[in-house]
Amino acid sequence: MSQDVRESQPTGSEPDLTAVRNFRDVGGLPTADGRRVRYGVLFRSGHLAHATPEDIACLAGLALHTVFDFRNADDIALEGPDAPLPGTRNLNLPLSDPAQGDGFWRTVRDGDVASLRELLGDGKAQARMTDAYRRLVLERNEEHARMLAELADPADPAVPALLHCAAGKDRAGTSVAIVLLALGVERSAIEADYLESNARHRRYKVVRGDGSTGAAIDPEIRELLSPLFEARVEYLRAAFDTMEEKWGSADRYLEEALGLTPERRERLGKLLLTA
Repeated sequence: MSQDVRESQPTGSEPDLTAVRNFRDVGGLPTADGRRVRYGVLFRSGHLAHATPEDIACLAGLALHTVFDFRNADDIALEGPDAPLPGTRNLNLPLSDPAQGDGFWRTVRDGDVASLRELLGDGKAQARMTDAYRRLVLERNEEHARMLAELADPADPAVPALLHCAAGKDRAGTSVAIVLLALGVERSAIEADYLESNARHRRYKVVRGDGSTGAAIDPEIRELLSPLFEARVEYLRAAFDTMEEKWGSADRYLEEALGLTPERRERLGKLLLTA
């Protein structure tokens, strides 16, 4: 991310993880009132199911209070549960129904070119992703409200915290964006952080049912799948637009849909922002 959006990270602030994709510290992002998100209190990533012993040691060194896992039961059955971190609570808040899209993802994994064209071609993949982001705002208010309440709990705040889903891009990306909105982070900085998921070393590793991955996947199939596995700013903006269309503003969404009171918002700021 450019220097004018995120201030320089402290040396060694982002551990070099082998089997945890898309990990990063959200620290350094600017708020509208001139403050910054503190380093070492809010992290995001893909799942921790395949974390190596070295990865676990690195993550344990962050002294995480809570890992928020936004995967559903199908995700966990496919990838496995998170590797446990000593002294860290794992809180599963599924942000998609396990029954939704099971046949869809089976076709993504195993379908031939013709079936994928029918399912994803002619803008259908992009439309599906846009709809998914809208539904995260419209249908997952209970989970997002609990996330904010846990982070700002006056008795036992859940920070430092790691927020993740499977790839760390969509469900985690939207949830991180909600936290950042609550902190007053500038919208352009939220979008820039979201787009960092497209970096080559961060991107979700797509593995087809035949075991093919990367360049071994048929080029047309890769093109058809790309809208599903890329972070595209129009997806996140669809979530922002939905907040404004239904509630009038992001602030009213946070207050009315997620129960973010001024007191809770102030506590979040004290916990997660520089003075």
